[in-house]
Amino acid sequence: MLYISDETIDRWIKEDVPYIDLTTLTLGIGGIKGKISFTAREFTILSGVEEVLRIFAKLEITPIRALPSGSVVNKGDIFIEAEGLASNLHIAWKVSMNILEYCSGIATRTKKMVETARSVNPHITVVATRKSFPGTKELVIKSIIAGGAFPHRLGLSESVLIFKQHVAFLGDINDLAQEMKQIKANACEKKIIVEVETIEDALLLIESGVDGLQFDKIPADDLKLLVDQIRRINPNITLLGAGGINGGNIEEYARTGINAIVTTAMYFGKPSDIGVTMEKY
Repeated sequence: MLYISDETIDRWIKEDVPYIDLTTLTLGIGGIKGKISFTAREFTILSGVEEVLRIFAKLEITPIRALPSGSVVNKGDIFIEAEGLASNLHIAWKVSMNILEYCSGIATRTKKMVETARSVNPHITVVATRKSFPGTKELVIKSIIAGGAFPHRLGLSESVLIFKQHVAFLGDINDLAQEMKQIKANACEKKIIVEVETIEDALLLIESGVDGLQFDKIPADDLKLLVDQIRRINPNITLLGAGGINGGNIEEYARTGINAIVTTAMYFGKPSDIGVTMEKY
């Protein structure tokens, strides 16, 4: 379960209805009871359903039935039905649809990538970076989990991942290697992962005692050779592949022998196509 605060739910509603729903008020239909239904217009992995139900609860809309996030739906499947006053249904409509379409789009792309990778390497993990659009992290994390992936790192406070931008302040990769013992002592409960681009840097860091290596923008064929070489030296080291990995080439990277694929690709693409209908009771 991903915790999203009531304050966040309220903010989403307030963004779309800062004062009143002028159209519903003008038509004089607000007090009429009705039903709202959400229907998949294509194959979709659902995400965001629980947040939509919380929006409904805020607006005194009663769910009739709803499939949970992670469910697979096909074209024509109705996955949420609820009833309430027309005024409240119209407030819930767009914010709910936006959450479902964008989140389900991410979940669906994630699921396809995970299934493709595991079809050739059942033990590989797909992890999603923190390169999501600011302000959307909670929904993004929920969506990649619904699709079968895991977050790479949730923020700077969570893990030790050293990039060349960090090394620049130490001196060079040799200085980093010399400091590795102290770095590991400073964060003794964490794995120390370093992003590298060459086998020379990788071997130096392995010798220094690093826990894992993340290879950035290495072609899949070259990465496989690197992985094979490293595994002969240290079969237990954690190896990650990152940079430019997407649905079109994820199978190639899954074959390299790395432990996990680090990608941003699931964030970018079209939202799921979801239809919304309302009817008077």
